[in-house]
Parts: sequence; C-alpha cells; structure tokens
Amino acid sequence: MSMVNPSTDKLMTKVDSRYGLVVLAARRARQLLDGAELKATQARSTKNVTNALEEIAEGEISYTLQKENL
Repeated sequence: MSMVNPSTDKLMTKVDSRYGLVVLAARRARQLLDGAELKATQARSTKNVTNALEEIAEGEISYTLQKENL
C-alpha cells in the first residue's frame, strides 16, 4: 500500500513527466498559499502541496506546454 495520497501512478496519468508534476504542484501550492480557492472535492489536508496534488489527481488543475521563441 502506498503512503502517498494520491498515488504517484494516478498523478502520472495527468502529466507528461515527474518534472512537470513537481512544477505544476509547486505553482499551484504557491497559489493556494497566496489565497486561491481550493478546487478539489477530496482535499482534506492542511498542507498546500497535498491539496495541489489532490487537485491534479481529480483533473481540476491542468497545464499546457508553450514553446518559447528564442
């Protein structure tokens, strides 16, 4: 049984890489810290990173990759 909730396997179906997951969760956790409203229905933690991961797992938070013009 996994200690991580939501599971890493479930989270990896929502993003393209572990790096993308970390960046997305960190940005969303910062938004929550700054007062953004929580979108997850299953979030029950006082930790912003955990709540951000729950939002990603539920599909409430997503992202798009943008090419940077150099």
